[in-house]
Amino acid sequence: MKKSIFLFVLGCFSLGIYSNPQLASKQQIGMFKNSKTCVVLENSCISYNVGIKDAVQKYWKSTEFEFIDQTEFEKRRFDSKYSFLVLMRSVYDKDPGGISYNCINLVLGDATNDITNMPELCSIPVSYSNDNNIDYGYAIPAIVKFIQKHAKNLEDKRFVISFKGLKYYNNKISLKGKVLLLNKDIMATEVNTPEKITFFYPYYFKLLSSSDVQSEIVSNPTNALFVLHVGPLQNSGAGKCFEMIFDVDGNLYYYNSRKITNDYKDGFNQKDFYYIR
Repeated sequence: MKKSIFLFVLGCFSLGIYSNPQLASKQQIGMFKNSKTCVVLENSCISYNVGIKDAVQKYWKSTEFEFIDQTEFEKRRFDSKYSFLVLMRSVYDKDPGGISYNCINLVLGDATNDITNMPELCSIPVSYSNDNNIDYGYAIPAIVKFIQKHAKNLEDKRFVISFKGLKYYNNKISLKGKVLLLNKDIMATEVNTPEKITFFYPYYFKLLSSSDVQSEIVSNPTNALFVLHVGPLQNSGAGKCFEMIFDVDGNLYYYNSRKITNDYKDGFNQKDFYYIR
């Protein structure tokens, strides 16, 4: 799998430092449908560019699209006839430590000078911005599919989604009858063996290495779910972690985020299993 084009070792410089765009209005959501989506490529991260280009070319159906560089993004971002699929750096909840995260964002062009005020249709955290050893390329196809479904849902469900965020999708679809692929490297200590997991989770799962999880996902299994975990650097007692469960068709089954402390450490944990069973 290390030779796969979907394996990332991040060395990127994402746009929009400290960006938390506002949710697009009903009118702006309508404007997105008629926009041309510009997929912004990174200046220094070839692996990201390869992965996002491959996924968009295969799965982006919502609008006409074009690949552009960051210089062109700076020229076009003020024009609402364009939307942008772009990697942005975000700080959540005014984190006093200033810990930032790379997110794949779908935003609409806007006249604002402040990139953080560009109307947002979707934002998916994918890594800590200062961690160069995290790979998430295997999840890019599902994310590209999900972003389009989410934009469609915003047309009728914007009011509810504005309050719930991505937690809107929690418990919308049952995990029963699916196989949950779990990466043993991201599990909290209380659920890091099959025996421990069975105590909290009644459905079928596989506890696998990171490479085995990625191998199964790339094979495009129709009944499999996988966890996208975004967590802090090892032994960190600060920041947040994010847990998302997708299938390969771009359906989001579960989303959660929480603060990391020395007592409440990083990892997919027993509370996550409680919420999804």
